[in-house]
Amino acid sequence: MKILDENDNKMVFEATGQTHTLCNILRKRLMSQDEVQAAAYDITHPLVGQPEFEISAKNPRQAIITAAESIKAESQEFKKVVEDSF
Repeated sequence: MKILDENDNKMVFEATGQTHTLCNILRKRLMSQDEVQAAAYDITHPLVGQPEFEISAKNPRQAIITAAESIKAESQEFKKVVEDSF
């Protein structure tokens, strides 16, 4: 992750090495938070572009942490379900 621009209520960062898979779920988790006004990303070139996120929130850093924790918990839950089924 590379921060490109940041102020009190807005952050722009590059999600280096990521694809639509992670970016979509991160955007959805961010938008599910009441304190997030907007969250979007763009990949400027389909082959060599890096996803660039823009978040508007009361505290963008905390919003990203909260979203990441939510994604991690859901992934661990999914992993357990898969392991239990085998």
